[in-house]
Amino acid sequence: MKIDRLIGILSILLQKDMVTAPYLAEYFEVSRRTINRDIEDLCRAGIPITTRQGAMGGISIMDNYKINSTLLTNTEMKDILAGLRSLDSVHGTNRYEQLMDKLSGGASDFITGNHSILIDLSSWYKDALAPKIDMIQNAIETQMQLEFMYYSPRGEMQRSIEPYYLIFRWSNWYVWGWCRAREDFRLFKLNRMDRLQLWGDKFQKREVPMPDLSNEKIFPGGIKVKALFEPDCKWRLVEEFGTGCFEEQADGRLLFHGDYTNKEDFITWIFTFRDKAVLLEPDDIREEIQLELKKMAEKYSL
Repeated sequence: MKIDRLIGILSILLQKDMVTAPYLAEYFEVSRRTINRDIEDLCRAGIPITTRQGAMGGISIMDNYKINSTLLTNTEMKDILAGLRSLDSVHGTNRYEQLMDKLSGGASDFITGNHSILIDLSSWYKDALAPKIDMIQNAIETQMQLEFMYYSPRGEMQRSIEPYYLIFRWSNWYVWGWCRAREDFRLFKLNRMDRLQLWGDKFQKREVPMPDLSNEKIFPGGIKVKALFEPDCKWRLVEEFGTGCFEEQADGRLLFHGDYTNKEDFITWIFTFRDKAVLLEPDDIREEIQLELKKMAEKYSL
């Protein structure tokens, strides 16, 4: 893309005293005429670029601009590149790596071995997830509606939305958009979407509120639970809730206190500990677990 090339050219000029048009043409795999047009565009954008003819000539940025308007520090560049590298882990492509090369402007320490942050946003569902992300990105850029089958605890339903944001949070990918069925903005989890396709005509952009993704908003709590866990469950409690979620008892068992939003989610979670956890409170969920265990025992006794 042209904007990527312009950013790359600017980055190179900020890091090198002078470069030639043939060098830039070879680096970005375009013609020298294209590079000349790019330089003209940068000049029109207010970047003080100078050119010098002759054997010792080339393209450079005026010294005072280079000294007084440093765009990115070494640390800032590395943070940006770490983020770009993580996007390749989602898509399974190297297009962001190519942009990283352009941004780094030939400074090899950004790319090879001298980076300390590695982010991998891929998931077990990478093969199914990457095409969805590509289609949603395309729909957002072209203002096209999306249609898909959506699976939720309340059942499955055909949905159509105007997509506005792709969001990675709580270790999952979501799309934030205007839902035509609900006539409101909604958050949809990509792993629950099936048969995704572009649909209908282009939509006119709305005033889009930023989604409130605070834990208090999405997971408001309200169900106070108390449970007793065996000592060898400590690593899971620490991993999922931190060291402050339990009190170690004299016999080594762990008295857990938690605040849950959804009763079904909690029951499913505590069942994953099998016989290593006992729910103490609340009583109504404790009784429901007892009934579920009886039903399971009846099924396994056949």
